[in-house]
Amino acid sequence: MPVTQYLVIHPDTPQPRLLARAAEIVRGGGIVVIPTDSCYALGCHLGDKAAVDRIRQIRQVDERHHLTLMVRDLSEIAQYAKVDNVQYRLLKAATPGSYTFILEGTKELPRRVLHPKRKTIGLRVPDHPVALAVLQELNEPLLTSTLLLPGEDEPLTEGWEIRDRLDDVVDLILDGGHCGTAPTTVIDLTAATPQLVRAGRGKLDLFGLE
Repeated sequence: MPVTQYLVIHPDTPQPRLLARAAEIVRGGGIVVIPTDSCYALGCHLGDKAAVDRIRQIRQVDERHHLTLMVRDLSEIAQYAKVDNVQYRLLKAATPGSYTFILEGTKELPRRVLHPKRKTIGLRVPDHPVALAVLQELNEPLLTSTLLLPGEDEPLTEGWEIRDRLDDVVDLILDGGHCGTAPTTVIDLTAATPQLVRAGRGKLDLFGLE
């Protein structure tokens, strides 16, 4: 079992040494908890099968549950997902922000992180200084999932509460203060028109879904 490190990070100007520690743990196969613009998220290295399996185990979800690739900007989305001109315009209008987009994955992604039948993945560009700074320090995407524990109705949102529940389960908790409990709005962009999968924090009017 991992020994969980618990670090209080500034939500607006995150300390570089804490970001470096988070990136080091991710590269070493660990699982981190980071604040985002919607709620706290579990994150791990995209290429680490054991860490991905651990996240699925914590969440108690199977491979049909979309994990989300958190990226720094729109150009990274286009690297990992097949995006046409219409999709690109929608993405440009909505990123960064509290949205997760279901898109068809590219060959850059390991098959095990794609939906087994649809070959899709969730992608998002967060609008939170800590999440973006971790991605910048890591210099690559982070595979993530909302920190919603089995049987719970809402994600955990206080650092001390996360520490109580996940001590010795995750490798690092970056406590950036209260984060909110509204998850991202999930939009499926693989059909001819955007389809609402989950209403969350992101507004729907951008997609004509209100």
